[in-house]
Amino acid sequence: MPVIEMRGVSVAAMRDASFTVVADVNWSVTAGEFWVVAGPELSGKSDLLMLAAGLMSPVTGSYTLFGNDTKDFGEAELAERLRVGFIFQGGQLFNQLTIAENVALPLRYQKNLTAAAAADEVSALLELMELTPLADVTPANVAANWRQRAALARALILKPELLLLDNPLAGLGARHRQWWLRFLDQISRGHALYDGKPVTLVVTADDLRPWQHERRKFALLNKKKFITLGGWNEVETASHSVVKELLAVQLETTTQ
Repeated sequence: MPVIEMRGVSVAAMRDASFTVVADVNWSVTAGEFWVVAGPELSGKSDLLMLAAGLMSPVTGSYTLFGNDTKDFGEAELAERLRVGFIFQGGQLFNQLTIAENVALPLRYQKNLTAAAAADEVSALLELMELTPLADVTPANVAANWRQRAALARALILKPELLLLDNPLAGLGARHRQWWLRFLDQISRGHALYDGKPVTLVVTADDLRPWQHERRKFALLNKKKFITLGGWNEVETASHSVVKELLAVQLETTTQ
């Protein structure tokens, strides 16, 4: 059974439900796959991920997540939603909470754990993310590179089977980009955090070059179309002008 199965799906804009940003998406993602969905700015990448997470319904077509029709999602389907982790571009942490409290939030809210009961799991994940020195600092006082890692930790605390990441490398310095690429590859293959079980990954990107890998699959969003490209060999040989542009984008760097 596919993790993600879209048939004839049209995606509405998050900010204007009357406007369709992507039309007629036919896409299947099986367990353990690592997909990179690339596209220029305003091509609908974030909107597609929101729909993939079950947070929006298709305008047309059908979408099943872990075999469940997302149009039927309600409180009874909460367990299915918790099988999905979502990381917004920029992290979207709560500024009134510390980094540790942000990471603990899913355990406190979804599992009804006390701060003390969640402490060991949070501490272990902060150490894995190299965030322990920032545990008691609020996000406003943390560099963007580390806020993005804290958002990853928050998404991973419930050990989701499907991880959706919206442009996770945007604005990161070179060292941090390399850390993310290594870590995502590890959890895709099977990390100790998951007892060696592979996680299904979908990331969006506006630069294809960092994502070169023989095990990844690629798709393109452009002019309201979802185009499956295939593996990296197909990306490199694609004749589509937008693919060529996404292979030539200059990487941004930061000093933080």
